[in-house]
Amino acid sequence: MGITQRKRYEAGASQPTLEVIRKLSQALRVSADELLFGKAQRGPEEDLCLQFEAISRLNDDEKEVVRSVLEGLLLTHEVRRG
Repeated sequence: MGITQRKRYEAGASQPTLEVIRKLSQALRVSADELLFGKAQRGPEEDLCLQFEAISRLNDDEKEVVRSVLEGLLLTHEVRRG
């Protein structure tokens, strides 16, 4: 990517395509979410990161149970919010 194009992106004069975002995230070794939203804007809070890391090591059946439990909790939360 040329300097001129990068300056356009930074100035808001141009928006990168999805392909450009993908290439940037790979080159910079960060997620596309981090490029778009910043480091602290998306993702689990710090106290949940270790738990999600542990969940990633579960087998597929155990992960499905975790997904079901989380979905149930989130649905209950939404119903209570009204």
